[in-house]
Amino acid sequence: MLELLQDPLAFATLATLLGLFVGSFLNVVIHRLPKMMERDWHAQAAELRGEATPAAERFNLATPRSRCPHCGHQIGAFENIPVVSYVLLRGRCRHCGAGISKRYPIVEAFTAALSGYAAWHFGFGLAALGALLFIWAMVALAFIDLDTQLLPDDITLPLLWLGLAFNLGGTYTELSSAVVGAMAGYLALWSVFWLFKLVTGKEGMGYGDFKLLGAIGAWLGWQVLPLTILLSSLVGALVGIALILFARHGRNVPIPFGPYLAAAGVIALFWGETLTTRYLGLL
Repeated sequence: MLELLQDPLAFATLATLLGLFVGSFLNVVIHRLPKMMERDWHAQAAELRGEATPAAERFNLATPRSRCPHCGHQIGAFENIPVVSYVLLRGRCRHCGAGISKRYPIVEAFTAALSGYAAWHFGFGLAALGALLFIWAMVALAFIDLDTQLLPDDITLPLLWLGLAFNLGGTYTELSSAVVGAMAGYLALWSVFWLFKLVTGKEGMGYGDFKLLGAIGAWLGWQVLPLTILLSSLVGALVGIALILFARHGRNVPIPFGPYLAAAGVIALFWGETLTTRYLGLL
């Protein structure tokens, strides 16, 4: 088995298949984690008001079973095979015929592709394992932020500490660089947040963005932070302009920054050193 994993093509294939099923689970996380957070907030608010909270259906990442939002039909094993089930069912619920969001196969296929490439890029070992965990967290955070403009602490904070743990042995960068990266990543956007607020009186981003950039710095070191900020800002600005011009997106409607940070973090994971070297060469 170990010899099989050490073969680059076999390892990449296995990682791709694993990514398909992890992507299916990430769909659950993307959908349910914000709802779980909302339930907790309501329960805490009721407790502070001295109100009794009514008994509610158990709701977490495992319970209840996935079901069709239109008819309540519980999703069986045959209907839950990543990508394949969507194709076989032609994108519709088997029970009521309602359309199934294309988001589900997109997340599954995207996670699988990134997982396979990470295995191919790093090869079998600790760096590939860390890359998979980093990518899966980034996918979940990007889509949660797109949906809710939230970057849950339940993902960002463990991600930050996990990055420091992987770099205890210098997996991606030296530990000192990772620690400085975590601090500098958080403080960089924190400073932008307060400067923008002092000038405009408005909040330009959420605290989750600080923690996400801090986590990226903990994984990849402070050296990639300028590149990450530059890439995420450039893509975010282009998408924002396109939304305003072509989708009639109001200028006062906030655009989540987390997906662009996550995308820049994944790019930096694979090509950060190369891009930084070329960028400094141009300067």
